[in-house]
Amino acid sequence: ICTSVLAGVEHICSAGDVVIVSPGVKHNFINKGEEVVKLYTVYAPANHIDGRVHATKTDADTDIEDEEFGSHVIQ
Repeated sequence: ICTSVLAGVEHICSAGDVVIVSPGVKHNFINKGEEVVKLYTVYAPANHIDGRVHATKTDADTDIEDEEFGSHVIQ
């Protein structure tokens, strides 16, 4: 079981679910079970460095280079 948190509101996710996160919405996905959860993300325009994988939330939070990528996109 996975929980998505969108703008502070929790939702339970199941296998095959699709969650759409609108631009600017603070979000997180939390694995609440024992099994591995696979999360696929699609951004348009790109908002992360191609091929960059974070094994843990800590890895993602400390990756400043990846966090800054896409922040200079002209809208």
